[in-house]
Amino acid sequence: MSQPRPDEFEPPPECPVFEPSWEEFGDPFAFINKIRPIAEKTGICKVRPPPGWQPPFACDVDRLHFVPRIQRLNELEAQTRVKLNFLDQIAKFWDLQGCALKIPHVERKILDLYKLNKLVADEGGFDIVCRDRRWTKIALQMGFAPGKAVGSHLRGHYEKILYPYNLFQNGANLPPFVLQVDLVVCLVCGSGGDEDRLLLCDGCDDSYHTFCLIPPLRDVPKGDWRCPKCLAQECNKPHEAFGFEQAYRDYSLRAFGQMADAFKSDYFNMPVHMVPTELVEKEFWRLVGAIDEDVTVEYGADIASKEFGSGFPIPNGKLKVSPADEKYLNCGWNLNNLAMMNPSVLTHVTADICGMTLPWLYVGMCFSSFCWHIEDHWSYSINYLHWGEPKTWYGAPGFAAEQLEEVMKKLAPELFESQPDLLHQLVTIMNPNTLMAHGVPIYRTNQCAGEFVITFPRAYHSGFNQGFNFAEAVNFCTVDWMPLGRQCVDHYRMLHRYNVFSHDEMVCNMALKADTLDMVLASAVHKDMVVMIREEQELREKVKKMGVLHCKEAKYDHLQDDERQCAKCRTTCYLSAITCPCSPGVLVCLYHISDLCSCSVTNYTLNYRFTLDELFPMMNAVKQRAELYDEWASRVTETLEAKLEKKRGLPVFRGLLAESESKQFPDNDLLRRLRLVTQDAEKCSSVAQQLLNGKRQTSGKSRSQLTVEELSSFVRQLYNLSCSLPQAPMLKELLNRIEDFQQHSEKVLADEVPRVAEIQSLLDISFDFDVELPELPRLRVRLEQARWLEAVQQASAQPATLTLETMRRLIDQGVGLSPHPSVEKAMARLQELLTVSEHWEDKASSLLKARPPHSIETLSAAAEKASGIPAYLPNCLLLKDTIRKAQEWLQEASGCVPMVDSLSDMVLRGQAIQVHLEPLDKLESLMVEVQEWKESAATTFLQKDSTLTLLEVLCPRCEVGNIGSPKRKAKKGKESPKSNKKKTPRFNTLTDVEKALSETKDSTSAMATLEELRVREMEAFSNLRAANESKLLPTADCMDLKVCVCQKAPMGAMLQCELCRDAFHSVCVRDALDSCETQPWLCPQCQQSEKPPLNKVLLLLSSLRRIGVRLPEGDALHHLVERTVDWQQRAHEISQTCSLPELEERPGTPPTLTCWVSGSHDAQNNTQVAHRQLVTSVVVNRSISDYYCSFSAYFSFVTGLSQELEELMVEGLLLPVSLATSQHTNRCMLPPQDESTDCDTHMQFNSQGNNLPLNQVQTKGIDENNTHRNCLDIRFNICCFCFQDGVDAMRETMPGSEKKVKRHLEREGLDVERRVKDKKHSHKRQKMNKKNPQRRPASTSSSPRSDFSQSDDSDEEMAVCPAERCQLPEGDEVDWVQCDGSCNQWFHQVCVGVTAEMAEKEDYICVRCTLNDGHMRK
Repeated sequence: MSQPRPDEFEPPPECPVFEPSWEEFGDPFAFINKIRPIAEKTGICKVRPPPGWQPPFACDVDRLHFVPRIQRLNELEAQTRVKLNFLDQIAKFWDLQGCALKIPHVERKILDLYKLNKLVADEGGFDIVCRDRRWTKIALQMGFAPGKAVGSHLRGHYEKILYPYNLFQNGANLPPFVLQVDLVVCLVCGSGGDEDRLLLCDGCDDSYHTFCLIPPLRDVPKGDWRCPKCLAQECNKPHEAFGFEQAYRDYSLRAFGQMADAFKSDYFNMPVHMVPTELVEKEFWRLVGAIDEDVTVEYGADIASKEFGSGFPIPNGKLKVSPADEKYLNCGWNLNNLAMMNPSVLTHVTADICGMTLPWLYVGMCFSSFCWHIEDHWSYSINYLHWGEPKTWYGAPGFAAEQLEEVMKKLAPELFESQPDLLHQLVTIMNPNTLMAHGVPIYRTNQCAGEFVITFPRAYHSGFNQGFNFAEAVNFCTVDWMPLGRQCVDHYRMLHRYNVFSHDEMVCNMALKADTLDMVLASAVHKDMVVMIREEQELREKVKKMGVLHCKEAKYDHLQDDERQCAKCRTTCYLSAITCPCSPGVLVCLYHISDLCSCSVTNYTLNYRFTLDELFPMMNAVKQRAELYDEWASRVTETLEAKLEKKRGLPVFRGLLAESESKQFPDNDLLRRLRLVTQDAEKCSSVAQQLLNGKRQTSGKSRSQLTVEELSSFVRQLYNLSCSLPQAPMLKELLNRIEDFQQHSEKVLADEVPRVAEIQSLLDISFDFDVELPELPRLRVRLEQARWLEAVQQASAQPATLTLETMRRLIDQGVGLSPHPSVEKAMARLQELLTVSEHWEDKASSLLKARPPHSIETLSAAAEKASGIPAYLPNCLLLKDTIRKAQEWLQEASGCVPMVDSLSDMVLRGQAIQVHLEPLDKLESLMVEVQEWKESAATTFLQKDSTLTLLEVLCPRCEVGNIGSPKRKAKKGKESPKSNKKKTPRFNTLTDVEKALSETKDSTSAMATLEELRVREMEAFSNLRAANESKLLPTADCMDLKVCVCQKAPMGAMLQCELCRDAFHSVCVRDALDSCETQPWLCPQCQQSEKPPLNKVLLLLSSLRRIGVRLPEGDALHHLVERTVDWQQRAHEISQTCSLPELEERPGTPPTLTCWVSGSHDAQNNTQVAHRQLVTSVVVNRSISDYYCSFSAYFSFVTGLSQELEELMVEGLLLPVSLATSQHTNRCMLPPQDESTDCDTHMQFNSQGNNLPLNQVQTKGIDENNTHRNCLDIRFNICCFCFQDGVDAMRETMPGSEKKVKRHLEREGLDVERRVKDKKHSHKRQKMNKKNPQRRPASTSSSPRSDFSQSDDSDEEMAVCPAERCQLPEGDEVDWVQCDGSCNQWFHQVCVGVTAEMAEKEDYICVRCTLNDGHMRK
């Protein structure tokens, strides 16, 4: 709804509207007395007759004609009229000055000159406003917007228009008295000069210079000009009293209706019946306040019904009434009857008074109005609208009459100065909003056709017509009016207003009929006469004291009212008056004796209607008539008006009613009031008892339930009753409890989050109140909300149990609740939480199901965002658990070298984790490499169709012969008592070994475990060999002997295993015999592997180290290599200690102890040379079979084979690996050479496990230290090859020239690895080796690798190659290439112009070999 404008009319509140029943409508005065306590509070009320009460319209329409009043709307409003009068004065002033007034416009609005003049005057005048620069303030007070320099415009208009007028009003421009000498001189300066500037007044012919006037005139006026004296005379003339002009046209009712409808239709540009009443009302009040809009309407008011006939039917009227309408002739609501009914005191007024005792007719049109007024003598009035459009009424209660008068006098004092009784002229209206703004209570109503409007004594009322209509009105007075009627006469006396009738005459007329008066009326007349006689007695005594001597009786009731009016106050005299012979026909009341004339008081005559002696009997007669009633009425009045503790009980009221019935007092207002109060008290007593006894009905609202407002009103009614009821205090206490309950309820309902227990307790308390409590439904609703909020709070307090389903359930429950900020807030939070939770649940699910999986950083970021959600989110928890598993997995994956089992487990677990784990691909590839490595190792070690596992072949044997017999165990316990101090694990099966290796934390523990297993293996084979040899002694019973794999007795050709020493049938082991041509013969049980050469084993170990995964097979292989190296060292030491001769290898089956000794010319040193050569071959070239043959040969010429040597031989046979014998075999196949050229090729192993040819070492030049150093080099290289950064370690540990050599070895090793991977290059190298199979081993030229056999001081010699101009490269530039010619010398690639690619793909032949051998470089 749009807000009204500041100046837009705001309708006041509505007045009461009553709709009586037919029974109530039967007695109008009884009904009016009944509604009076309510209606007189608003001044006016509206009464709708019962349906069906529709009197016929009896006025003679054709005969009715009238001259209406002309109403200019903007002259009706008091403040607007003041402004218009001011503008008339200004216009008249300038018109007399010969200038026409033109009202200026400021900001597109007509300038309110009256308001501007008033504001400047309030600020102290023009000079002060200019001096203090207050024009901006005045502009703001006039409603202009600030900041537009309006103040300067206002100053200019004021100075031009208003300032001269104010100077004139103050008399500043009146000339001083000057004695005139010349005929034409200026009255101001007394000079006759400047005749062209000398003005001659058109009124009195006085002369003035234009520049002598105040203010001076710039030019000579063109029109008539008045001098200041004439101007003052004209402007100071008194204003004529404002009144409505009569129209010049006499209208019939039909003609006036046509004019009225045409005006309204044209004004609103729509049919008259379609214009809303609200629009007409706002437009009316806008027009009456507008200075610049002059709208004129006409109003047919105060048309005498006696002349043209009433609108109601009357007996013997011109309108023939149908039998059905005859009931309206004598109806009390017929205004022709109402004023003269017995209950109305106006029946005792002898004269017919138009408008009071005779109805007046009113014919209205749109905007025609009746101004603020009260009825004559402050009487009642009743108005009936016969037909037509509505009439809008405004009223103020009687108690606010003086307040309304004061406000109007304050806002328009100029009007009341000239017309003190202005409000009695019915010509002034004021906006109800203005009156309400000053505290005057105003009420309104729209009276429609067929409705009555009643105004109460001294109630100001006004209004206007919405359109063409016809109304009728009349006055009446009831008994209760009489005191007000006397006050009104006194008020009229002060205003010098005439009386419509004589109040004293009416009272005396009633007193003269005392016997016929109603007891109530008699009582009222008696009270009024007491006041009247007392005042009259005091006034007559005053007159006598003043000196009035003459008295005479005057029949004033025989005179017309205008013939007996007081000459001063215009009061109608009846009881007495003062006359003087000098003024016949002139009289004054006793209040204004001094205003009669200038004659002596002794000449005055007191004229009286009754003497005092006559008045007292009249009063006593009335008193006797009302005495019984007065005594009863006084008791009733005292009882009804008793306050607080003086109130009587209900039995007293019942007794007064019984007395009235027994004495047959008239049914007047007092009796009706007593009866009504008694009935109300009885009803209240009954209802109060029910309320005190009753309990709240649980099955719904009972019929007797009251609202709290009704109960409060009921309690107030109990205490306002004139009767005292015992239930009142108890009900008051009940009401207090209910109000406390309501306050507590409101407080609880206002809480953001109320407690369930508190609401429930309030609901429990409410069952004690049998009252309709509006808080109960709200409390029940709030209880549901509180329970829901509590459930939400409890769920939110435990995020671990707040599932999505719980949130959805709570939201579904919350949707069904009534809206409340706390619920909506909680719902919003819950919905937001659900939305966020669902979003992150879906996101977590999608992240976990994504293919390929997301990285852990992505998941961690999502999990971190989801971690702040206070809810139970399974997918998010799963996401967090997945991240935790991934982090644990990554932490585990970044640890030490894993075991293959843990690696496999990690891979499986990593594959189960829905996260992109970067190490997983590497681990999977590692698993693939591990599997490939195991397959390669199995191919290398396992025999064809072998049933053994790779670990079983690589590990020392844990199950050998009968080593597990109780006898052997006991013997072992005796031999090793120290082992009891520390318990070691038992390895009875391969599974135990594999488990033990898997459980070890590092290679050292694994080596210790395998070492322990090796010791057990050696012990087991020692026992087994002893058992088998003892079994084959000649003393044994051959028939009982079980040998061979078939476990039968020996027969035929037998073979003995070199390891277990058991015998086997040659037939049973034929296949094993055929495959063992050059090595010691081992039985099928002892021969578990293919015994690959050590270089292959080292390649396997190197590849495993490159993989970086620990597995039992790898630990076993590592141990095997360590065991092999250790065995070689021990064999070397034994060979040096025992000086074993070097024997010649011979193939044969079974192997025989034959020894070939290289060409030695010294027979005496044969043994020493053989020993030295045997050791050299063991350390450098030979396989384990060579050692076995050497040791067997040594046994043939060294007596007393030691236990240590036997264990060394057995352990050598147990090793599932053989050393390379290719170069040793080649050396044996060459023709014998002398000692100076006889040398063995030393094998050096790089990180790839390839054997590289070293320098040829002369046997007799090798001493023990050099030999021992070579053994350490081998062990060092093996250890380096066991780690991925072995080469770097070699660089850091080798000084000087050895670092250069090692750099070359590293390069060479990488080249070898590339050659192994590249089949094409490897095939080419093999072809080259086949082309010259004997040349390179036979070469005696030195190479860079020969530096190992030379002194450490030869750094410069090591860095120089055989090239003629060696560039001595260093660091990464040191790359070597070997000549493929006859010299086999090594050259720097940079020195001979060979790139790494050329060295790899092509053969290189040095210049010397090219010249000597005739080769061409390919």
